[in-house]
Amino acid sequence: MDAQAYGSNNDRRQSDIQHDLPRLLDRAARGAGLDRAQWQIQRKGDEQLAVRPVDGKEPRLVDDYVRHLVAELREYNAQRVPEARMRLRAVIHQGLVELADNGFAGTAVVATARLLNARPLYDALAAHPGVDLALLLSDDVFRSTVAGGHTTLSTGDFSRVTVQVKEYEATAWLCVPALGALAAASHEPVAPEAGKSAVPASGEPAADRTERAAAGGVDSRTGISNEYRADKINVTNVAGSLDARGAVFGFGSVGG
Repeated sequence: MDAQAYGSNNDRRQSDIQHDLPRLLDRAARGAGLDRAQWQIQRKGDEQLAVRPVDGKEPRLVDDYVRHLVAELREYNAQRVPEARMRLRAVIHQGLVELADNGFAGTAVVATARLLNARPLYDALAAHPGVDLALLLSDDVFRSTVAGGHTTLSTGDFSRVTVQVKEYEATAWLCVPALGALAAASHEPVAPEAGKSAVPASGEPAADRTERAAAGGVDSRTGISNEYRADKINVTNVAGSLDARGAVFGFGSVGG
């Protein structure tokens, strides 16, 4: 983990970040059922490198821990002016690590550091100023957790990127958890084939769909109206917890 734009803050704000960052990470881990007290942690001011044992909870690290961290950051930043927000770049990699005299040693550690400084992470935060965290998974982690079907995340939530930092070059997978597939799709758009127009999954050119929605028309194929009906809006309050990751809700009534 690394706090974005740490060096541009004054001394007091830098001290606050160093105080608050580990506490946010601890709370997120507890929420995900992980114990950071069992991890080896190398603290570097606005950055933390944590090494944890392979124990079968890797999908929980990729999925639940990141999700809880996004929630912690959202609550934290909601109480602060924009200039005092904390935004993080996060990387998850796996491999052999040695505890050395002045920290950690091993190619996995070097790879993690290079991934953390990858341009796609910086670009993602710059392109989406309203989000608090951008995540990069190494190819090994992505394939063994997300692509392997061991998380609630979809492969569509990620975009494939190439990381080139110093001597390091590798494939990695980028996700902006607050945006999901929207961010992944916008990061590496798929170019249409020669002689063909770009068509969304519905099979309808985007321009036609936009024009009809603006006009409040009705889709002749589905019977769905795009007209905005403020007088028909209802608010449903749900008591208790609700896990709606990746869900799309639609409620209506006959004639509504």
